[in-house]
Amino acid sequence: MNLVMLGPPGAGKGTQATLLAEKLGIPHVASGDLFREALKEQTGLGLTAQSYMDRGELVPDEVTIAMVEERLARSDCDGGVILDGFPRTIEQAGALKRLLHDQGKVIDAAIFIDAAEDELVRRLSSRWTCRNCQAIYNVISNPPSEEGRCDICGGELYQRADDVPETVRNRIRVYRQQTSPLIDYYRDEGLLVTIKSEGGIERVQQKILEALQIT
Repeated sequence: MNLVMLGPPGAGKGTQATLLAEKLGIPHVASGDLFREALKEQTGLGLTAQSYMDRGELVPDEVTIAMVEERLARSDCDGGVILDGFPRTIEQAGALKRLLHDQGKVIDAAIFIDAAEDELVRRLSSRWTCRNCQAIYNVISNPPSEEGRCDICGGELYQRADDVPETVRNRIRVYRQQTSPLIDYYRDEGLLVTIKSEGGIERVQQKILEALQIT
């Protein structure tokens, strides 16, 4: 199966994508990981992306699309792939459709994991990061053994500026503005599967499997 994962910050789409990839035995391809890998290995595309970022500019669609195309061409994607963080725009969705068509493939479903804004804010504003090793904790689901201290290195935990409730709400608003056209696009294609992020990780995963008719 070739699947696209959609969802606002804090909805848990990355976690669900990882679990689904393990269940189906196909790779979970996150766009952020592609960028980090390309930059680390100093590939041609990585260097091109770096040149834009160094100037404080957004990486053009064609560079991002080329990275995805390169990744989808690898043999481990022959049996399907779960895409996370791509596409982000209608233009990227169209490019992905064309890429897969050229390989004789199609998108089987776009899974939209949604949650109420108050719940998203609660989850994201509960996140704390270690100043030393950058380990991430969540005071709700993954608290440190000692309040304010990292279990790994003993460093001080702090809350990043983008995890403050007011900033989180703005991130969610921006996400919804940017991705609502993409959600409409996949709905019009008859591919959108909406899953409410309620009931815990295992329950959400079960709802996804049921919607995809996977046993």
